[in-house]
Amino acid sequence: MIPIIILAGGKSRRMGRDKLALPFGGPSLLESAVSRFSEVFEDVYISVADAAKYPEITAPRVVDIFPGAGPLSGLHAALSSLPVDGVFLVAADLPFAAPLAARRLIELCCEHDACVIRLADGLLEPLFGFYRRSVLPLCEARLSEGDFRMTRLLEGCITRFVEPAELGELWDDDLIVNVNFPADYERLQGGSK
Repeated sequence: MIPIIILAGGKSRRMGRDKLALPFGGPSLLESAVSRFSEVFEDVYISVADAAKYPEITAPRVVDIFPGAGPLSGLHAALSSLPVDGVFLVAADLPFAAPLAARRLIELCCEHDACVIRLADGLLEPLFGFYRRSVLPLCEARLSEGDFRMTRLLEGCITRFVEPAELGELWDDDLIVNVNFPADYERLQGGSK
């Protein structure tokens, strides 16, 4: 079974407050993500810099070994601490991230090291993707170099880039829309995506 790692270690600087605690249809963005993915995946973890953060969330935690290194640190901690062949990363601020689309990306990865969506304009979404244990040495190298960009990690491994059309009916233009700024959250609350 592939575990889901919900990235919840950010500082929400652009939002100006903890965006993952903001309500989204009742529960918080983080609670919504945990609930949504728990319906499809047996093992759902939250990735945090501080194990005591979000005490209301009962999901097990993966705690950063390299705090302050962003999502790369969360991926590294998950692959270092969980006895699995790979993990699926999903940012908690992707309110429309769909578990069935995640499952399809895992299937499409085949023997590649990683599998992420690439849009027509070349934009990648590394925070909704599957990563095999084989990327762990590269994670460690990037962390030791101080290069925390997930796109650099993808450049260094054998990555399967999935076009939206390959997801068929599982694709939605809002699948990888994230909430970073107050205006993003206002649009989310207003029902416009």
